[in-house]
Amino acid sequence: MNYKIAIAEDNTFLANSLIEKLSFFRENLTYTFRARDGKELIEKLAKNNEIDLVLMDIKMPNMNGIEATKLLKKQYPDIKIVMITVFDDDENILQSIQSGANGYLLKEATAEELHKGILDVMNGGATMTPSIAMKTLKILQTANIQQYEVNEEIKLSKREKEVLEQLSKGFGYQVIAEKLFVSPATVRKHIENIYKKLQVHNKIQAVEKARRHRLL
Repeated sequence: MNYKIAIAEDNTFLANSLIEKLSFFRENLTYTFRARDGKELIEKLAKNNEIDLVLMDIKMPNMNGIEATKLLKKQYPDIKIVMITVFDDDENILQSIQSGANGYLLKEATAEELHKGILDVMNGGATMTPSIAMKTLKILQTANIQQYEVNEEIKLSKREKEVLEQLSKGFGYQVIAEKLFVSPATVRKHIENIYKKLQVHNKIQAVEKARRHRLL
């Protein structure tokens, strides 16, 4: 099987580097054309959509790779897209996945890694540089935790909220006790209850979680 590949990349040097990497595998990869931005890519596909996969840069003028991916997936859902970028920050990874990209590789990937990634995607899989895969896992884990916390109901008493508010201001047990006209032992007991209800182990975690739940 020979797959037709298009490249969306505004940097000529990097585009030529990708073309050279593809040239090592002419037996099953054929470079078809290059677009300098997402807008030009869509225009060229309107004239020739006999493309199996697009290697898509993220940061491009006129129309970036994420916007182009969303549009392309609506117009040509069968065309696979692999993001090829120097950016590995969380926002770009998440937006690329949400836009419908089938893979995410860094431009430093070797010819062999690029070849394997393309074949993996064309065979129904997904491809990611290992460092990107690890970041993606962490993003999804964090999202799951936050979603769980959103659905988790936490009830604090009025006094516990008052103690927590004083904690958030950096006050210690003795000062909080004086401000609320209670004993330090009572403050300590309230804080133990707060930690138990919030399922945290220290003041910083308690304050952060309380703010996420709008308890402060």
